Amino acid sequence: MTITAEQRRARILEVVRELGTVRVMDLAERVGTAPVTVRRDVAALADDGLLRRSHGAVSLPLGDSTSAAAPGRDRVIGMLVPTVGSYFDEVIDGVRAAATAAGARLVLGIASYESADDFAQVEQLLDAGLDGLLMTPNWRPGSDIGDSAWIRDLPVPAVLVERIATPESTAAELDSVGSDHRHGVLLALRHLVSLGHESVLLAAREDSWTAHQVRAGYAEGVQLLGIEPQPVIDIHRPGLESDAVAARISEAVADGVRAVLVHNDQEAIQLVPLLRARGLRVPDDLALISYDDVFAALAAPPLTAVAPPKRAVGTAALELMLRRLGDEPDLPVHHVRLLPELKVRASCGGRSDDEVR
Repeated sequence: MTITAEQRRARILEVVRELGTVRVMDLAERVGTAPVTVRRDVAALADDGLLRRSHGAVSLPLGDSTSAAAPGRDRVIGMLVPTVGSYFDEVIDGVRAAATAAGARLVLGIASYESADDFAQVEQLLDAGLDGLLMTPNWRPGSDIGDSAWIRDLPVPAVLVERIATPESTAAELDSVGSDHRHGVLLALRHLVSLGHESVLLAAREDSWTAHQVRAGYAEGVQLLGIEPQPVIDIHRPGLESDAVAARISEAVADGVRAVLVHNDQEAIQLVPLLRARGLRVPDDLALISYDDVFAALAAPPLTAVAPPKRAVGTAALELMLRRLGDEPDLPVHHVRLLPELKVRASCGGRSDDEVR
């Protein structure tokens, strides 16, 4: 029976925990896979910090322990996300890798972007015998998260992922781990200002929590940097009204704006040829930055993008959960914010990160 790369790497970790230190050739024999494949898997696991390579041998990272003492051994962790297929895939990957390294099992639930689905999905996950729950509630911009008061009555510890509870809500007392999207927007604005732009347009979705944070970050950033604010171009129907958005951007360019930040990658990639059809080339006539960096590097031209630390968010959320389930149940409530990076590519002009390297 063919096994997936994920299953094969989980088996590699099990063997290394069992033996402590093992030669790659012996590891390949134990796993029943060709040495060249095992070397690739070991390299990937080492890049993720889950293994350590030295002189043809493989071991756990320094300070790690054997499987018998793994902090999450036999723990079952549920994870509720609003969607798969793009942004949250990387978050899930971070959780999954950390769970595998700790000997825990991950159970996934998906609630579409409708808040009414959250509770039903969580009930289904709880039936799996969870020890803890990582959750991304469907809190829509401007909605009353009081409708999610059931969160306080969960029978297991919960960590919010990529969500910030308002201070007055009961959910504010939960652990949370997420990206600082407002800082991410500030990075984009600073980069455009450094290129000489005195005004930056924002075209953004309005249907998600991240979109709300991006919009708030834009309002704060233009004031902080002293650049001229522009009316936000609303993307009401993602993927369905790109031509209308391109028309609005063209009007702004006619008024002197030469830079735009677009949330998210899908919208940004769709806009580039539509702008070109209107006589605007990226980056010659318009500097463009995308927000999310899921597919931005694959665009033509490759798009400069704000890259939230999606995988690291998942890893940090799982590790925080295991700390609370382990020897630190009295750990103070943690609200952890990880800073995005700006990946500089061709869509703003100037030199890209690749060219600098």
